[in-house]
Amino acid sequence: MKIFIAAILLLGLNFSCSKAQKTNKQAAAKPTNMDKGITYLALGDSYTIGESVSAEDSYPYQIKKLLNDAKIPVEKPKIIATTGWTTTDLLGAIATEKPASNYSFVTLLIGVNNQYRGYDLSLYQKEFTTLLHKAISFANGDKSRVFVISIPDWGITPFAKTDGRGAYQIGKEIDNYNAFAQEITLAAGVSFTNITPASKNAATDSTLLAKDGLHPSGKMYAAWAEAVVPKIINSLN
Repeated sequence: MKIFIAAILLLGLNFSCSKAQKTNKQAAAKPTNMDKGITYLALGDSYTIGESVSAEDSYPYQIKKLLNDAKIPVEKPKIIATTGWTTTDLLGAIATEKPASNYSFVTLLIGVNNQYRGYDLSLYQKEFTTLLHKAISFANGDKSRVFVISIPDWGITPFAKTDGRGAYQIGKEIDNYNAFAQEITLAAGVSFTNITPASKNAATDSTLLAKDGLHPSGKMYAAWAEAVVPKIINSLN
């Protein structure tokens, strides 16, 4: 009888070990969030889609590459942006597309077309504030995972020479837009990356501009990505 009971116990032990090993293997095979990749939503206009450069040279894709190089698997960015969009246009597109509210992180760069068209600054102030809060909601309410990028100064570009306002006035207006964006962004506890001073280097370095003489080149977009990626890595960690 003792031998029989011992055999039963041994059989049960082997079964338990086999079941535990199977469970451990299943757990190891189960994909984690990192296995699935980090999701990224980019909101903006021509600067976000990378007008006049390849998609790979745009700053969202360069952000993706830098994060991938850092062993952070980022999925293909979801981009809601089109050349010429104002804050009003972006809000309309968001209402149509209805982005999910669980992106790992979100970037926002918008406003240059409000300034270019001569819209009143108050419109930007109202709609940018709305967009900022929407961006936070798309990051599942986590403000530490939203990254606002300032508007570059296109007043120093060859294209600006065809604009009657002149480089000084264009730069002054953009500074006003950025000053508000920075104030409201920081007050909300969101990261603000000021790439505007560096964008002025295009006045003496043509390699920072695309062939259209207006939009940034991949080289300038790379600098933007390099400026914001450390902040993104810090938030994801």
